[in-house]
Amino acid sequence: MSQMPVTEAELHAYVDGVLPAARMAEIEAYLNARPEEAARIAAYVTQNDELRRLFDPVRDEVPPAAMLARPQADRQRQPWLRAAAMVAIAFMGAVAGWGLHGIVAPAQMQARVTDDAAPMLASAGGLAQRAAVAHAVYTPDMRRPVEIGALQEEQLVTWLSKRLGSDVRPARLGKLGYELIGGRLLPGDSGPVAQFMYQDQAGRRLTLYVSNEQTRNQDTGFRFAREGRVNVFYWIDGKFGYALSAGADKGELARVATSVYEQLERAEPRP
Repeated sequence: MSQMPVTEAELHAYVDGVLPAARMAEIEAYLNARPEEAARIAAYVTQNDELRRLFDPVRDEVPPAAMLARPQADRQRQPWLRAAAMVAIAFMGAVAGWGLHGIVAPAQMQARVTDDAAPMLASAGGLAQRAAVAHAVYTPDMRRPVEIGALQEEQLVTWLSKRLGSDVRPARLGKLGYELIGGRLLPGDSGPVAQFMYQDQAGRRLTLYVSNEQTRNQDTGFRFAREGRVNVFYWIDGKFGYALSAGADKGELARVATSVYEQLERAEPRP
């Protein structure tokens, strides 16, 4: 009897841990025979773990007093709203995972950097990889590419700075042709990171990924990596890591990276 074909829905059920036990061994045999597919599924599992690590603490936070003071009828609707939010998050996670299929292929997930960047692969190279994946997931979104838009920039800065525990501000890239769209909070290697998104007049998008997790790396040189179709220029400044991602070529990214670096040098010291 021939084995049933493996569907994408079954692979996502495997990732989410809801695949029927009778099918588990067949799916595992399927993945063992296909290393690239196994790498893609492993990336989804890692993404789910990072999302849970980032948002589980928020889920347990005490709601503001104003929310608790809502009328009884509103409070009775909260379980339904929470359930709807959980469904939406699960759906967006699946969409984001599938969105990487064909954009950042599993074999391309290992950073291909210049030779002088080889020692960076274990630490800062991971920064470049995560920045490229985040860029590939969110920049194609035409409806909601960011969580907070540029019109609420101060709110965005306050929110991201609070979540990261450090002062985090977007660079000004208008003179280079890129205007701020807004930003969002994302899961990093061991905590939250910030992503700022920019767009030029032709609609081309560029993202600046900011992490304050680089405590073990003292190399401050600029590095270049290519993750699938996404080019990344990244560097370390103290505990901060910065990664510019775009479809633009290396020269264009270097020009923008230089501007960002100069603006950071002129800024006041951050805690």
